[in-house]
Amino acid sequence: MFCFPVATWIGNAAVVLGGRWGAVSQRAQEVGCSREAIYQQSRRVEQAVAREHTGSPSYDEVCDENQRLRDENEALWAAWAAAEELPAVKQREFAATGSAMGLSLGQIITLLAIILPQRRVPSRATVGRWVAQASERAGGILAVLDRACQVGVMLRCLDEIFFHHDPVLVAVEPHSLTWLAGQRGPDRTGETWCALLEAWPSLERVVSDAGTGLARGVKLLNEARAAASTDPEQPPSEPVQSGLDVFHTERAMQRMVSRRWASAATRLETASQADEQVAKAKQPGIDARGVAGRSRQAWRQAERVFDQALQAATAMNRLKAAVALWRPDGQLNDRAWAQRQISDTISELGGQEWGKVRRLLQDPRTLNHLDWMQAQMAQAVPDPLRREAVTRLRYWRAEMSRTHGARQVHATHLVVESQMLCQRLGPDWTQADTRVGHIMKHTVRASSAVECMNSVLRMHQARHRHVSQEMLDLKRVFWNCRPFTHGKRYGACPYQLLGLRLPTHDWWELLQTEPEELRQKLSTQEVAA
Repeated sequence: MFCFPVATWIGNAAVVLGGRWGAVSQRAQEVGCSREAIYQQSRRVEQAVAREHTGSPSYDEVCDENQRLRDENEALWAAWAAAEELPAVKQREFAATGSAMGLSLGQIITLLAIILPQRRVPSRATVGRWVAQASERAGGILAVLDRACQVGVMLRCLDEIFFHHDPVLVAVEPHSLTWLAGQRGPDRTGETWCALLEAWPSLERVVSDAGTGLARGVKLLNEARAAASTDPEQPPSEPVQSGLDVFHTERAMQRMVSRRWASAATRLETASQADEQVAKAKQPGIDARGVAGRSRQAWRQAERVFDQALQAATAMNRLKAAVALWRPDGQLNDRAWAQRQISDTISELGGQEWGKVRRLLQDPRTLNHLDWMQAQMAQAVPDPLRREAVTRLRYWRAEMSRTHGARQVHATHLVVESQMLCQRLGPDWTQADTRVGHIMKHTVRASSAVECMNSVLRMHQARHRHVSQEMLDLKRVFWNCRPFTHGKRYGACPYQLLGLRLPTHDWWELLQTEPEELRQKLSTQEVAA
């Protein structure tokens, strides 16, 4: 095809585009090619003309770009061939980072074998020694960092996770997701929890599940603080307020309601099958009264179970509203209103299967987050009228953003009215609105943050037969220095979000720092501040 001159191509295209019937066959005989070749040449001529008029790169430009990329590719391969092998310090960092991310030694070696020549791949013993050295250094660094965090941490979420029947006591600051404690063993008794919590003198609140060891640990801590407050030489310490995790309570309610709905669905299916049996029995000469009676009984049972499921779902929604921060009418929730809702609703949850839900809802710790929120609100906005107006404004703003249709229109009108009321109460209502928003954001009802950390630890646990305290320390340093890649904390690491100013937030550089040197740098920053 390429042996024909360009003029022949153009002539062939002209015959295809403007010739009469039979002109293509005649042209093929004249130039000595097939009809299919003429049609291909016509299409390529059209494409060339179209590219020329649409501003696409010319043939020469494409060739030049292709040659430039070829040269660049050859230069990169030459640079790669001439590059030095991965230095030992980078191999150590690679191994420590992989271990902190939860990789096993075998997985780390497999990855190193991809980027290193076979003769340069370190042995399993060497990689294990590197990881052990980094883990040992992590313990000394954490001793300094934990001491620096003690002043700024007033709230902690607590929980335990088991590694092969050995408990690991976990504590997380929920707003920054800073992993504050990861102590392996020796047990989860109240004395062990108390010893762990005593290292945080600024602690004011904890949120946890209903574990007896945790509850006793907080009780022993408060008793120790009360005994220390009688000593005139010791600064007074307020008792730690313990909040019961609302998530576990709501999950227990949801589990029971789901069982009721599943039972109702089974009963409805049984009643439908009974109706089918009645329809088959209603034939000439067959007495269907017995089958019809069983069908009516099945439907009565299905209706009763369905009503129980509906009653349980309604009660669950009322109980969820009782532990929420807002009432359905837009007012701030408080303990008195919530307790009335719980008392009125809990009587409907009869039966032994609801025993756990009743115990959790009747526990005074379940509503402690409401007491804290109300106390903070009264301190931040002393005027009750302005406080109510600002809180209503925030509630209807949230309703306007998460609802649709008539409800959204209604919420929009109430937002306008609430904002006008706030403006009439004074020009500084925006500052009050900001303070209220900060309190609402920092009112923690659940220990979900520590559950998130437990899920990270489970991935680590799945790849290791034994997770030592040193490995937990290494992982904790890595987690607290690792920037978040998405979400509202994007771009910052937990230590930064906690307000801890470090010489560097690169975890490997921090690990190479001597603990005494790091302590002096942090002390210098505190004095300068």
